[in-house]
Amino acid sequence: MAGSGPQAPRAPAPPAPPPSSPAAEQRLQKIWQSRGPAAWALWPVSLVYGSLVTLRRWLYRWGWLRAEHPGRPVIVVGNVIAGGAGKTPVVIALVKHLQARGLRAGVISRGYGRSTQDCRAVRPDSPASEVGDEPALIARSVAGGGTVPVFVAPRRITAARALLAAHPDTDVIICDDGLQHLALQRDLEICIFNDQGIGNGFLLPAGPLREPWPRPVDLVLHAGSAPPRRTTAPAFALQRSLARYALQSDGHQVPLADLRGHPLHAVAAVARPGDFFAMLRAQGLTLERTEALPDHYDFDSWQRISDKRIPLICTEKDAVKLWGHHPDALAVPLAVQMAQPFFDALDGWLTQVVPSPAATRPPLSSAPA
Repeated sequence: MAGSGPQAPRAPAPPAPPPSSPAAEQRLQKIWQSRGPAAWALWPVSLVYGSLVTLRRWLYRWGWLRAEHPGRPVIVVGNVIAGGAGKTPVVIALVKHLQARGLRAGVISRGYGRSTQDCRAVRPDSPASEVGDEPALIARSVAGGGTVPVFVAPRRITAARALLAAHPDTDVIICDDGLQHLALQRDLEICIFNDQGIGNGFLLPAGPLREPWPRPVDLVLHAGSAPPRRTTAPAFALQRSLARYALQSDGHQVPLADLRGHPLHAVAAVARPGDFFAMLRAQGLTLERTEALPDHYDFDSWQRISDKRIPLICTEKDAVKLWGHHPDALAVPLAVQMAQPFFDALDGWLTQVVPSPAATRPPLSSAPA
C-alpha cells in the first residue's frame, strides 16, 4: 500500500459528464457492455480521449502541473468507470469505521451539481442545492456519531485546507470521489466497481472507462461476483442492499413490510435507477409507477404526476432534495457491507499512519508550500 507522506500522483483522467437523460444513459450502458458496431464506431474518439489522459498524467508526473498534499493521511474513494458504483455509501461506512477506532475523520468533496462554487462546510441541515446531494447525504448520515466535518470546494486541496483550519485535530481525510483529481496527493486509493466491472474495456466514449485499466490502486471493492480483470490490488466483495425500512422527513422509520400490498410511485435520480427499482421489487413492494431521472437531478422543477394518495418512495440521496418540495416522500437507505478482510487491510494501513488516537499528529506545516 501507499505510504503516509506525499506521493507522486497516479494516472487518472478527468471525469466525463453524466448522460443528459436516463434513456441516453441506458443506451450508453448497453453499448459499453460489448465491443459491438457502436462501440467500434466510437473507438477512434476514445483514442483521442486516451491521449489527453496520458498527456495530463505526464504533466503531473513531471511537475508541469502541481499536486499538493494537505499534511494528513488522505483516503480517496473513487472509480474508473462512468456512472454510479456506490462510492458515497462506502465513504459513510469508512467514516463510521474510523469513529469506532477512535479516530477523527473528515470528508472532502467537489459537491457535484451544487449552485455555489465556493469552499464551504456542509452541515446536516445544509441545502443540497448549495453543497451537492452526496455531501449533504454524508453530513446527515454521520451526524449521529459525533462531529464529522464535511467540506466542499471545486479543488479538493482547498476543501482539505479549510477542513484542517477548522478542525486541526482531524486524523484522516476521506475524499468522496476524486480518483481522477490528480491535484490532490493521496496515501490510499480505494477503487469501486459495480457489477458490470470494466464493461467492454474501452475508454470513453466507446466504453465506460475514465482511464486505462488496470492502474495502480491500493484496494478494490467490487459489487459483482468476481473482481475486475487484471487487477493486481487486493480485491474484496461489496454487498449492496436496501435497508428494511424507509425514512420519513422527520427521521421516523417506516418498515418496508408495512408498505407491501400498497401501490407505490418510485422515483430515482441516480446513475442506475433500474437497480433501485429492482431492489424495491425484491423487497416485495408493488411499484405502480417508476420514474427515472438524470443523476443529480435537483427536483426544483419536478412535478408529481401520480395520485397523491399513492406513497412516493425514493433513494436517500434524492430525499435530501425532494423533501423540500414533497415532505411526504419516503426514502429507503442503501446499505453496503464489506467483508472483514477489507477492514483488516484498512486497519493495517491505519496502524502505520495513525498508530493510535493519542499519537502525535503531523504538523500542518508538513504540507508543501
